Amino acid sequence: MEKACLCCKEKIKGRSDKKFCGDACRNEFHNTKNSPYNSLVRNTNRRLKKNYRILAEVTLVGGKGRITKSNLIYKVFFFDLFTSIYKTQKGNDYYFIYDLGYLKIAPDLFVVVQKFK
Repeated sequence: MEKACLCCKEKIKGRSDKKFCGDACRNEFHNTKNSPYNSLVRNTNRRLKKNYRILAEVTLVGGKGRITKSNLIYKVFFFDLFTSIYKTQKGNDYYFIYDLGYLKIAPDLFVVVQKFK
């Protein structure tokens, strides 16, 4: 029984359990199969990095800063993307992107803090 490559459909030579004719076909097959997932992860990470850069711009040497909501919107900040939430004893929620977090302190004002380890 002759087997065909799962990618290019060429005849396979070699081991009986071989699925691809070579590394190029194996890589192309798996990259094509995983591309929707890889694209989602890549786009999410790109947006998280952008959010991080925006927060890092306003974080001062002491690890704190302030920024307005309108300024965040202008810089295209993605409010729905963050890596963790920290709930204080007072019930406030800090939304963190890695080590930088923000808290809404007024309708149009956020405080930005840096979590030190």
